[in-house]
Amino acid sequence: MTDTAAAARTVPDRAALHAWLQAYGVYVGVAVLLLFNIAFTDHFLSAENFRTQAVQVAPILIVALGMALAIGSEGIDLSVGSVMALSTSLVALYLGYGPWIALLVAVLGGVAVGLVNGSLIAFVGVQPIVATLALMVGGRGLALVLLPQLKDVRDPGMRALGSGDVLGVPYPVLIAVALVAVVAFTVRRTTFGRQLLAIGDSRPAARLAGLPVRRVLVYVYIASGALAAVAGFLATARLQASDPTSLGTLIELSAITAVVVGGTPLSGGRVRIGGTVAGAVLIQLLTATLVKHDLPPSWTQMAQAVVIVAAVYAARERGKR
Repeated sequence: MTDTAAAARTVPDRAALHAWLQAYGVYVGVAVLLLFNIAFTDHFLSAENFRTQAVQVAPILIVALGMALAIGSEGIDLSVGSVMALSTSLVALYLGYGPWIALLVAVLGGVAVGLVNGSLIAFVGVQPIVATLALMVGGRGLALVLLPQLKDVRDPGMRALGSGDVLGVPYPVLIAVALVAVVAFTVRRTTFGRQLLAIGDSRPAARLAGLPVRRVLVYVYIASGALAAVAGFLATARLQASDPTSLGTLIELSAITAVVVGGTPLSGGRVRIGGTVAGAVLIQLLTATLVKHDLPPSWTQMAQAVVIVAAVYAARERGKR
């Protein structure tokens, strides 16, 4: 009788721990990394370091927002890094017409990639991982055709965007915060957001309910492509150079990690924007910690792999599907 009672208590305890890890594990990870760096990393608390970390996390966060939408619809977008590369190539080619025209063309390039991705998935029935993998390869190839080598970007507007600020807050950070607000509002307060979550939860049920499944999926990947293009534009402004060979390489790994660590399940049906923000900060802090302690870049990739496995384990939904 005693053993039965103890077993009965253990199941709720495990369920409670599982739910707690889903909701708050990413914030604990950020806190642990912050405390570690405060204790063991020189000059970590300097204003310049916080500014640097915030600027570097902005592109990751923006890409992760689009990835969160794709994963929330029970999909994935592996082409985001190539969209960033395509964006930087288009910026270099059209910057002579002004930064705003270059930004518009870059975003249109991202929209075009997203439209192809979404159409392949929604109308042709190609699996998201296959469709976006094809654009991952083809998109970077196109970027290299447009701009075969690194090119300096010398423009006062781009320089101001990359290094300027408002009341001490860098422009890339302000843009990232604004996009977080827009995406959060879209997911939580709009019909499109509710349809996206319903489709991610059960696509057959969404079809039976009369939801515009194909249209929503196309819009999801268009949004992901556009956000990745904005991230590429901001990264180009910060670096003051267009480099389609390396810009955006493996950022899809960082974006997926941020989304999954933040509590958005790979099975779809839910999008946690706050968790995604914390996940992006966690990835940036992890990378910065390893770099500041003179560990090679390969350690960063292995650490992210461990974080992904741990996050998938913690965020798995018992009994779903």
